[in-house]
Amino acid sequence: MDAPTAVAVLFGAFFVLLFTGVPISVSLGVASFATALAFLPWDDSTYIIGQQMNVGIESFSLLAVPLFIFAGNVMNTGGIARRLVDLALVMVGRVPGALAHTNVLANMLFGALSGSAVASAAAIGSTLHDRQQKAGYDPAFGAAVNIASAPTGLLIPPTTAAIVYSTVAGGVSVSALFMAGYVPGILMGLVIMVIAFAFTRRQKYPKVDRVTAAEAFQSLLRAIPGLLLIVVVIGGIVFGVFTATEGAAVAVLYTLVLSVAYRSMSWTAFKDVVNRTVVATGIVMFLIAASAGMSWVMAYTGIPAAITEALLSVADSSAVILVLMLILLLVVGTFMDITPAILIFTPILLPIAEELGMDPVQFGMVLILAMCIGTMTPPVGSVLFVGTGVSGVSIERVVPKLVPYFVGLVLLLIAVTFIPALSLGLPGMMGLLD
Repeated sequence: MDAPTAVAVLFGAFFVLLFTGVPISVSLGVASFATALAFLPWDDSTYIIGQQMNVGIESFSLLAVPLFIFAGNVMNTGGIARRLVDLALVMVGRVPGALAHTNVLANMLFGALSGSAVASAAAIGSTLHDRQQKAGYDPAFGAAVNIASAPTGLLIPPTTAAIVYSTVAGGVSVSALFMAGYVPGILMGLVIMVIAFAFTRRQKYPKVDRVTAAEAFQSLLRAIPGLLLIVVVIGGIVFGVFTATEGAAVAVLYTLVLSVAYRSMSWTAFKDVVNRTVVATGIVMFLIAASAGMSWVMAYTGIPAAITEALLSVADSSAVILVLMLILLLVVGTFMDITPAILIFTPILLPIAEELGMDPVQFGMVLILAMCIGTMTPPVGSVLFVGTGVSGVSIERVVPKLVPYFVGLVLLLIAVTFIPALSLGLPGMMGLLD
């Protein structure tokens, strides 16, 4: 079988199943098996696809995924969000439209702790919604700020997106990916704050009352135990004290101890956290297993090499090819969540990026940032749905308010793509790049 025919069978079957309502993981598995059957006997196809799915999740580094999911769920339940909101309010409270900037900063802090955009949108959005309503904020504007800023946690470490990408990309350093996410993640938050500032000045949204030094110090003390998690986990991973998986285990232990100390975790809440973690882990791991089968089929039939050759033949300019890649990723992000998108498109697009001279760490940041933008766009933006649900505002009212943030973040995506120092500068200074 030639590569074009394999592409037609694999992606044709995948998208037909996907658009008829079949779950992504099942669509991946069935499409991979159908493609294998086209050039291998039934017994061989069954054995090889099953074996590859099993091998795909036999990875010590992937154990970090359920552990970070568990830690994020504990933080979402354990009262940490409210303490981070109070700290953020102290930091930006004197800026016009203070509650909007508080939302962005709190999402950056909580996202860095939980590694989940959906958890950030739910926790921070629900915490600030009533305050914004009382201050006279347009609910659609408040929801848009929350939705746009919640995905910053997918870039600012620790983040499971980087761990999944590391696994699919052939073992790219998790430490380098974590460090590479800081500058794009912080810039993402700043872009949203600048756009929000322009709107809040025009609408003359109020500042908050000045707090005393004692109140500010108290807010900092209340938030420090949660913020120390970043120092402990990221510091331990980057400086080689423990691996990413061991760091995730430390995060679980730390958050559980913190929740007990805050007295915010009942036995019923703990059981709910465990249940949500098991469900989320099952979904992610089945996705990874199915994508492993798909990766083998693509490699066996030469699909990545064929796509690389075809795309490189479209234009002589590497800039044009990179722009085409960005357009593809932004389109994909509108209907596919970040984990399956990373699993499917990393083996396809990474060889092209490397052929153009892009470092795998930088490409990882480009891919994750593009998918961050996708989480806030219809029709399948997970953060969009959670954010509108928390605020009680319809999607039709929120989407027009999201357009300026979308434009700003696309410009940031272009900058991260064409300015390597934005993602490679920090890990390079720390000696984490190969």
